[in-house]
Amino acid sequence: MQSVVLIAGIDEVGRGPLAGPVVTAAVILDPNKPITGLTDSKKLSEKRREQLVPLIEEYAYAWALGRAEVEEIDQLNILQASLLAMQRAVAALPLSWNMHWLMVIMPPN
Repeated sequence: MQSVVLIAGIDEVGRGPLAGPVVTAAVILDPNKPITGLTDSKKLSEKRREQLVPLIEEYAYAWALGRAEVEEIDQLNILQASLLAMQRAVAALPLSWNMHWLMVIMPPN
């Protein structure tokens, strides 16, 4: 049986202002169906991000959302709540697979 390596990109929104839940998305893109203009969401206008959503939903192998609520942020701290939301997004991906976590947290520029 041949194994296939799929990589999920995971990012969050809501960590900066510390108001409301932290929401994450996990996306596994199809390398054979590149999405023109897809880059770091913080470098895109709101309009462009909204234009990309249906393309991601159509062309990605899989995508899912996760979130951690304010009460969880207060209990855990914002970093741990963000990681929890990321775990929830990955767990919600509609694929069955063997997962290996590699978490890279990039410091802000």
